[in-house]
Amino acid sequence: MAKEKFDRSLPHVNVGTIGHVDHGKTTLTAALTRVCSEVFGSAIVEFDKIDSAPEEKARGITINTAHVEYNSTIRHYADGAILVCSAADGPMPQTREHILLSRQVGVPYIVVFLNKADLVDDAELLELVEMEVRDLLSTYDFPGDDTPIIIGSARMALEGKDDNEMGTTAVKKLVETLDSYIPEPVRAIDQPFLMPIEDVFSISGRGTVVTGRIERGIVRVQDPLEIVGLRDTTTTTCTGVEMFRKLLDEGRAGENCGVLLRGTKRDDVERGQVLVKPGSVKPHTKFTAEVYVLSKEEGGRHTPFFKGYRPQFYFRTTDVTGNCELPEGVEMVMPGDNIQMTVTLIKTIAMEDGLRFAIREGGRTVGAGVVAKIIE
Repeated sequence: MAKEKFDRSLPHVNVGTIGHVDHGKTTLTAALTRVCSEVFGSAIVEFDKIDSAPEEKARGITINTAHVEYNSTIRHYADGAILVCSAADGPMPQTREHILLSRQVGVPYIVVFLNKADLVDDAELLELVEMEVRDLLSTYDFPGDDTPIIIGSARMALEGKDDNEMGTTAVKKLVETLDSYIPEPVRAIDQPFLMPIEDVFSISGRGTVVTGRIERGIVRVQDPLEIVGLRDTTTTTCTGVEMFRKLLDEGRAGENCGVLLRGTKRDDVERGQVLVKPGSVKPHTKFTAEVYVLSKEEGGRHTPFFKGYRPQFYFRTTDVTGNCELPEGVEMVMPGDNIQMTVTLIKTIAMEDGLRFAIREGGRTVGAGVVAKIIE
């Protein structure tokens, strides 16, 4: 069997950090891993390693320490987010933008960390900033009045200081709040079966095998299944599951396996389709999307694009060309922009609200997005 990468006995919760540039997201992430390592015994990640740190773990909180300007929130669906806001500056344009983005991509819970509080001497000023943040959250349909707000200094915590309980104490309180406020997500294994197809093989005498990593749910021998996307939906039956050349009774979420299909020919199925529990996912071609267009520095386009732009949309395991309609009054989209657009694909894709995709041009990623609402 696959070796265990982490302790499964703890609930696994993904939390992203959001907030304006330089308000302290990276410092807070470093402070979190530091405090967690001292209190709960997980590994420390030094500040300068954060951009490439492996997953850190502390009492049921996974601190996914990818570098967290934008990409963490938009690319890795989070069960919750920590909104980092500088107490010295108050909410800034990206603060608003990230809250809006969290609402649109369906981040269910936000906890606020008012950072740099050691630079603010005036208690009334702190109160004012807190009120502004609560108003902003309410504007975007988060429960502003009930959102937990922790006041502290990530830098103090990182340096192991704790004047006025603003350093390590505040960060400990943040960890405890994440624990209590963000509920355990519905585990992938309890959701209806879905496996994106990566490869198709024909095994003489046994039939067709499709391989991929099971995204969610469980597949068992004799389960009826549907093959959805790219062509007309077809039905089939699972006659075997194998993993590392061993036959299994079932395949579970997170596992890479091959599924044997009864009565399905090698040419009836292709990479980019998905194998699903019948009726659970439908094929669609038209949807509205929230998109972040990579900046030139992030390896994206150097020039803007206009309406009628036709890139490839990479869903799960395949690219499909699509046409972009921009919102009324928007003539062009610059690298580095966030934009809501309507996309029409030339082929169907098995799709649900919240599905992520990349936008590519000739194999190069130029944007990241999420399906906000399916139209047809």
